[in-house]
Amino acid sequence: MSRKASDNVEYTLRSLSNLMGEKRRRQADGSAGSGAAAGERSLIAAESCSSLNSAASGAELERAARRQFQQDETPGFVYVVSVFSALGGFLFGYDTGVVSGALLLLKRELNLDALWQELLVSSTVGAAALSALAGGVLNGLCGRRPCILLASGLFTAGSGVLAAARDKETLLAGRVVVGLGIGVASMTVPVYIAEVAPPHLRGRLVTINTLFITGGQFFASVVDGIFSYLAKDGWRYMLGLSAVPAVIQFLGFLFLPESPRWLIQKGQTQRARRILTQMRGNQAIDEEYDSIKNNIEEEEKEVGAAGPVICRMLTYPPTRRALIVGCGLQMFQQLSGINTVMYYSATILQMSGVEDDRLAIWLAALTAFINFIFTLVGVWLVERMGRRKLTLGSLTGTAVALIILASGFLLSAQVSPRITLNPTDPSHQNSTCTKYSYCNGCMLDPDCGLCYKLNKSSVVESSCIPVDKHSTMKAAWGRCSNESIFKKEDLFWAYNFCPTPYSWTALLGLILYLVFFAPGMGPMPWTVNSEIYPLWARSTGNACSSGVNWVFNVLVSLTFLHTAEYLTYYGAFFLYAGFAALGLVFIYGCLPETKGKKLEEIESLFENRLCTCGSAGAF
Repeated sequence: MSRKASDNVEYTLRSLSNLMGEKRRRQADGSAGSGAAAGERSLIAAESCSSLNSAASGAELERAARRQFQQDETPGFVYVVSVFSALGGFLFGYDTGVVSGALLLLKRELNLDALWQELLVSSTVGAAALSALAGGVLNGLCGRRPCILLASGLFTAGSGVLAAARDKETLLAGRVVVGLGIGVASMTVPVYIAEVAPPHLRGRLVTINTLFITGGQFFASVVDGIFSYLAKDGWRYMLGLSAVPAVIQFLGFLFLPESPRWLIQKGQTQRARRILTQMRGNQAIDEEYDSIKNNIEEEEKEVGAAGPVICRMLTYPPTRRALIVGCGLQMFQQLSGINTVMYYSATILQMSGVEDDRLAIWLAALTAFINFIFTLVGVWLVERMGRRKLTLGSLTGTAVALIILASGFLLSAQVSPRITLNPTDPSHQNSTCTKYSYCNGCMLDPDCGLCYKLNKSSVVESSCIPVDKHSTMKAAWGRCSNESIFKKEDLFWAYNFCPTPYSWTALLGLILYLVFFAPGMGPMPWTVNSEIYPLWARSTGNACSSGVNWVFNVLVSLTFLHTAEYLTYYGAFFLYAGFAALGLVFIYGCLPETKGKKLEEIESLFENRLCTCGSAGAF
């Protein structure tokens, strides 16, 4: 608070005190009509009472006066800091979402097989998992601000490598560098925002980070759609444009402050008070500052030098329980299939029967837009419904949507076109493609595709043929081996999908999935993890939970195409629905409500036995 503001507050307090004293004296004079002596005694008594009351309740008077003359307006600086921080979330969303459309172009231009497609997706996620774990140590040693600057630098460098890549190996290296930036940003940004935000806005401001993540995914899908019309190298622009917001964030954070809680922990109290005053505007900071400082001192007394932070967390029951809840939330977020939907949305739509690459990319953009809009709904609901109710409702709807999505693929499989022609391979080589009687089996074999004609809406003259080794856009031999000729002869080539009238069911399932997932299970794991750990364990707790998120992200994204191949597409989504149901049981039993509580108060929610809450309040 500035000197001028402090003088104004002191003047206001003196004025209020004088007014109250004058009022008492007038009341005393009015009741002293019996004589001067009685009036003097009344006045003396009134003044004595006033003195005693002032001595006894001076602190209460000061707080009342501050509430009277200060409107607790949150300064715009808090929002500026939150937005620049959340650019890390935008980059996180952009770099994970852009690959959905880019893959459709890359697999054609660079002849990527299923393994290389999975590698380009999961390498980013794997690097993010490692850097998220390392980010906990960096946050504790260097602070939140340097870590965000580091993440911005990694995003910029990775984008440059991707834009200039000439082969799939360089692409892989660029995706790894970007993944390192994503990991650091994913665990640092929510913590930083939570530590600078006022308690009554903390949930909403942390959720803004997730809003920026989904906004980044939507923007990436629009960029994918725009550059899909380029005849060549459209993917370079898709992958390279993330350098722009990365540079903006880097330049912005050169002028933004460190977290005041981290500064207090490191003994830089004067700087912390100055930044806290800047963040709170005309609000009193003494109570919040003392609460943070006392909490840190108590934790240091309790913990002492008891070894590495993770060991202390595991041996101290409240933080161990908080870590289990935080990591469990992140695990079930991934096992419910969100990043399968986001990374492979265009591919999933193609699998469902959408033939045109550009149409699949723009439909994927539609799903990303819905994800963004309903994350906005989550921002609005988080401080109204609370974390627990919002998460439970979200995951319930997600499980139902996954069942609908799986049922759509099952329905398409039930009406899969029959193979009616079995041409002979001119090279007389044995092929697994000839053993399939229906398109569904042919589609699941990565070495085969369907060549067919259409009679109105019916598939006729269909055959399962080996795919060309150099391009999945044509067959290795036969009617569909020359792309320019078979299109003139009204022949169609389907790789990785079957023609079906039920492709709309996949789009409906994806939309319903995001409508339910985006408001709750999208932001809440990050919001809850930014709140539930005491300050000494906050960096490590968030690093561990972020690491769990990324590890399961790797497992899901690296195995989706192969899981779909072995379990069928509907089997894969039924599997994710089962995981979502398990997550629902875990959250119902173990997640307490943290809405409206100070960060220093939340530790008490984990003092009792784990997973016995069953209500919105306690464990």
